[in-house]
Amino acid sequence: MSDYEIDDTDREILYALQEDARDLSSGEIAERTEASSSTVRKRIQRLESEGIVKGYSADVDYQKSGYPLRMLLFCTAPIPERGDLIDDVLGIPGVVSVQELVTGEQNLLVTAVGESDSDITPIAQELFDMGLTVADEVLVRSHETTPFEKFSSQDERGDE
Repeated sequence: MSDYEIDDTDREILYALQEDARDLSSGEIAERTEASSSTVRKRIQRLESEGIVKGYSADVDYQKSGYPLRMLLFCTAPIPERGDLIDDVLGIPGVVSVQELVTGEQNLLVTAVGESDSDITPIAQELFDMGLTVADEVLVRSHETTPFEKFSSQDERGDE
């Protein structure tokens, strides 16, 4: 975990990056933060080097791209092994994310996508072969995200 403590400028930068990391320039972010463009660029580099910003990725609509099934697989892994299994689970074709859960019996949440049920079934088998138990499966209709509001200034949230 990083010892770097983020301040209000960092929070504004994080909010802006969550909104649209691809199309916002450091100058546009600087206008929001009342910092200079060079300060914003340095802050972004620092947030990246500290591991606070882990990377940038495309938000893909799997359904529109030909993979209409998005399945959540709630798994139970042996507690001492669950963190060590994440990279192996991510290596299964069709798996797009893994979340380690720390409460409850189900301690890994695996998200898989596919064209049909025949794409998802082998994933469940591979999880089983790794020693995981698939406790529940949920078919997802849609998935939307929004930037974390605590990173935004009160003015942008409409608060006075």
